[in-house]
Amino acid sequence: MVTIDARRGRVRAPIGLAEHESAATSRSPWLARALIAAGLAMIPWLVALAVRLPPSVRAQHWATAWVGLDTMEALGLVTTGVLVRLRDERRCLAAAATATLLLVDAWFDVTTSAPGADHLMALLLAVLLEVPIASACAVLALRTFPRRES
Repeated sequence: MVTIDARRGRVRAPIGLAEHESAATSRSPWLARALIAAGLAMIPWLVALAVRLPPSVRAQHWATAWVGLDTMEALGLVTTGVLVRLRDERRCLAAAATATLLLVDAWFDVTTSAPGADHLMALLLAVLLEVPIASACAVLALRTFPRRES
């Protein structure tokens, strides 16, 4: 059931156990265990990657990867902005995803940049742009996350 909050001009879905949530909620103990197990199972894989990966590699689709990532960031920022303007409660989801994309971009920019001017530029972009915008998106996501009404 959806309610309209006339004071705030928002359309709100009730927080808690809705019809579409009942199936996922009934499986949540299994889902929680599966997610934790998957995360722990990645530890040996991470060790193997750290030991086996070469220090450098030539990527065939390097430009496509970076343009794709930056496109997702741009779409995330625009989507978040539109949802904020509309006061849509889903803005917290877009903001969280956008913050994650920006942090991933900053990480890979810094860790894959060539030494010298390229690395300095990557650091400056990360410190002055990507991390601050990601932080703002994360704060927005936390502050606009729907709360249960008692």
